[in-house]
Amino acid sequence: MRQGMTRREFVKKGLTIVAVGMTAPSFLTRTALALNNPWDLAQAQSRPGTPDENILVVVQMGGGNDGLNTLVPFTEDAYYRARPTLAVPQKDVLRVTDTLGLHPNLGKVKGLYDKGAMAVIQGVGYPNPSRSHFKSMEIWHTADPEGRVVRYGWIGRYFDSKCPVCEQPTVGVNVGPAMPLALKAESGNGVTLETPETFQWMPSMNGIGEKEEMELFRLLNAPATNEPGTIDFLRHTAMNAVISSERVREAVGKYKGGIEYPNNRLGYGLKLIAQMIAGNLSTKVYYANMTGFDTHAAQRGVHEALLRELAEGVEAFYRDLEAQGNADRVLVLAFSEFGRRVAENGSAGTDHGMAAPMFVFGKRIKGGLYGQHPSLTDLVEGDLKHAIDFRSVYATVLDKWLGADPAKILGAPFERVPFI
Repeated sequence: MRQGMTRREFVKKGLTIVAVGMTAPSFLTRTALALNNPWDLAQAQSRPGTPDENILVVVQMGGGNDGLNTLVPFTEDAYYRARPTLAVPQKDVLRVTDTLGLHPNLGKVKGLYDKGAMAVIQGVGYPNPSRSHFKSMEIWHTADPEGRVVRYGWIGRYFDSKCPVCEQPTVGVNVGPAMPLALKAESGNGVTLETPETFQWMPSMNGIGEKEEMELFRLLNAPATNEPGTIDFLRHTAMNAVISSERVREAVGKYKGGIEYPNNRLGYGLKLIAQMIAGNLSTKVYYANMTGFDTHAAQRGVHEALLRELAEGVEAFYRDLEAQGNADRVLVLAFSEFGRRVAENGSAGTDHGMAAPMFVFGKRIKGGLYGQHPSLTDLVEGDLKHAIDFRSVYATVLDKWLGADPAKILGAPFERVPFI
């Protein structure tokens, strides 16, 4: 906030916003009053979604992770025939059963697997799969392969089902440049940030000056018009810019540190999430991102580095949560929009496929392998067949971890996968 406008003045204007009457939604009134009264703010944050409840952390592995080189069927000749240059040598595989093992660069999470804190769900997908990055990611975010549901995310619909939790600006936090569709809700989308320092209202940046600032506040304080939706959006944005940015920076400021994270995108994102959890931010769902899994050419080195980034980031995050005393409260769910073809292509890479494994990490889960590994010979157009619908994994998390009714959110009950 620039020097010409104090926090008190902004709060006063925020209260003026609410005073216009019927066009201001009720949650804005509560937010503005909370800003004016710290005790009210504390009370508002004592509703469901507070620091004593379960937390979900979603890790998106964007691009289509090669599941066969992640969970390796090291005893199958078909695997080595299909991948003469890309197959993981049998001697290097980190064995979890007599026939399956993890890629050697997943050694950090193999330790979690060995103590029951990692579950691998095999052969996950959905009917009539799309090989388009955009379409398939949209399907995973909305949990709606048929395209029949209103365009809100599966996590966003969970927020909507749990109001007034959804009315807290930081009920969902994405670490990254853009809000994922999965968090989009009818009642609000949570917040997205890249760093706590830049997550605040800065009206005078990029050439925006006093005149434009005053015009913004004129709009925010204007009487009701024929476009209440636009005004409500501006009010909502202004309120969230204050309450959520202050809450995040306050929470991060409480972090004691002591755990070394890898110096990469996921490591930074998970460390920031750990800081917010340590600071008792009232957030139910955090979202972190990885990219680069679209390995059409020269896959080996790129994919190996990505798997190392995943393993080291998750393992550091788990140790951090244990040091905080929060490991019992957090479940990490990692997914990719699709897998890769069984056979490598002519560019030492793999093309878009279908089924792939999902990963779950947490102190209170039932670790191990779930589902049958897909056949490498009974294929669909060169792709692995899926056996577990990804919505079954979502249903399990919603029901057993977040305490919601999956049928209301996903449109059907879906069979549970017993990793919780």
